[in-house]
Amino acid sequence: MRPVPPVWRSILYVPGNVPKFIDKAHTRGADCVLVDLEDSVQVAQKPEARAMLPETMKAVAKDGADVAVRINRPLQLAIPDIEAAVRPGLTALFITKTEGVQHLKLLDEVVSDLERARGMQVGGVGFGAMIEHPRALAHINDIAEHAPRVIAMMLGGEDFALETGSLPTADALELPKRMVAFAAQAHGLSMIGVMGTVADYSDPDAYRKSAERARRFGFAGGTCIHPALVQTLNEAFTPPAEDVAYARKLILADEKAAAEGRGSFSVDGKMIDIPVIDRARRLIARYEAIEKRLKK
Repeated sequence: MRPVPPVWRSILYVPGNVPKFIDKAHTRGADCVLVDLEDSVQVAQKPEARAMLPETMKAVAKDGADVAVRINRPLQLAIPDIEAAVRPGLTALFITKTEGVQHLKLLDEVVSDLERARGMQVGGVGFGAMIEHPRALAHINDIAEHAPRVIAMMLGGEDFALETGSLPTADALELPKRMVAFAAQAHGLSMIGVMGTVADYSDPDAYRKSAERARRFGFAGGTCIHPALVQTLNEAFTPPAEDVAYARKLILADEKAAAEGRGSFSVDGKMIDIPVIDRARRLIARYEAIEKRLKK
């Protein structure tokens, strides 16, 4: 049984070995802080970042953010990362260079053993599957349907662009991102990401538009490497107030129509039927889940 996909509008990357970023991360308002042991930490410094993890995880969670850890690949690095990260307070591991179900089953076995040994709920730690190589695209539906622990999926844009010889632009990344999104959405998982690259944070307005566009495609939240963009993501991935009001209007109209024995009806000159109402209910459910999170 998988953990329930969390409500993550914003995921803030924090280098796992830089105290000045770690100490302020809890003040940024992110739904999730992703402590990075991979690209932002030099190989020689990874043991130090692992040793810091117990205190790092406590620090970034002070104001209620979920805590995730991005681990390395190959296994030679991944196993010590997992051993350091799996402890009470961890919500998820982000699995870099995910390529298939067997890869995640192997890591699931390691995590399960650690959960048992450390008195944690077995299966409680989720996996964020990061698709970073074109050959993994052939397996994304299998991963979404059958891989253990997967609660979220995302395309690692910079790595994917490198492996395909392309530039990490919105145009180049849109197709693979939407392919991963379709797999995630087909199986009730959260799709994480903006339509462009997270590496360029120099234009906040463009970042907002990229995030809003991702929301329109059904993405659940985005990541950022600069704390100034956390609020941008929170706003972009929260249903707008006018959309919430209209959804509630539709649901009330549907209830009235049902009481009158009608399956379809019109609102503001538009025909309303079952898919429109189902979409409205899902929007309200997401909005209420965000509200519940904010009240924690």
